[in-house]
Amino acid sequence: MNTASASKLNKLTARKLLGWCILVLGAGYGVQQLVLLMQQQDHVRFAFYAGMVAAAATALGAIPALFSRGLSSRLHAAMLGFGGGVMLAASIFSLIVPALALFESSAQVSWQGPLQVAAAILLGALLMLALERSVPHEHFIKGTEGHQALALKRSWLFVIAIILHNIPEGLAIGVAYASGDMVGASALATGISLQNVPEGFVVAMALLAVGYSRLVALSVGMLSGLVEPLMAVIGAIVMTNALLLPWGLAMAAGAMLFVISHEMIPESHRQGHEMAATNGLMLGFVLMLVLDTALG
Repeated sequence: MNTASASKLNKLTARKLLGWCILVLGAGYGVQQLVLLMQQQDHVRFAFYAGMVAAAATALGAIPALFSRGLSSRLHAAMLGFGGGVMLAASIFSLIVPALALFESSAQVSWQGPLQVAAAILLGALLMLALERSVPHEHFIKGTEGHQALALKRSWLFVIAIILHNIPEGLAIGVAYASGDMVGASALATGISLQNVPEGFVVAMALLAVGYSRLVALSVGMLSGLVEPLMAVIGAIVMTNALLLPWGLAMAAGAMLFVISHEMIPESHRQGHEMAATNGLMLGFVLMLVLDTALG
């Protein structure tokens, strides 16, 4: 290696080292600020804890993939349907209904509140649509989507798809705790955590089915839920303002409805097990309904 090449290599190494140092320092500062914020604001702390429980539920669901030989397409469809049912009920009873009540309390005419909720739902769905169109990702059955998806490794496309799916769930938890209704927020977080258990299993088994090792599948399945506590904290911080809160609730619902209709239901029906998927959806819906009613 000549002197010029060695000099370039040293400069590149120094830049990488500097970049990692900046990243570590930034992350450390962010954690410090988060700890201070959690000490000062109870709803942010509770949202973070609930998001961590949801992430732990995903990790718990991924563990059986170590010992399972395969996941039948019928069970896969039922699990996806169950998750969709829980999210559907949560979006209605834990997000849209409270948002409607908040909007109507300040509305001057009867139709103003419903129109505001409708606009917020559509806005949340549009934001998720924009993410779907711009961020490269790959569904387990439907295939590749997003801008320049083929430029990334397939494993990262799967990870990004899981992150996109978990963003509205984490936001919903945070916004629910920002509303001040701790019981209702706990019901929502419980429902999301319950549906995260089969979701973690489905993610890990799907990765195994497309050729990844058990270690990679388990790791991705366990780590995929970590976006939820992050988004829960963001939702709890941003939506503390009383004027923004109903918009945040309804927008989170719109984002979840988009994921249910665009991803979960089509994926659950794609292999011809519509009845299993429908039964799972109905079971998930009524379970979340009971949780929300009993705890709320």
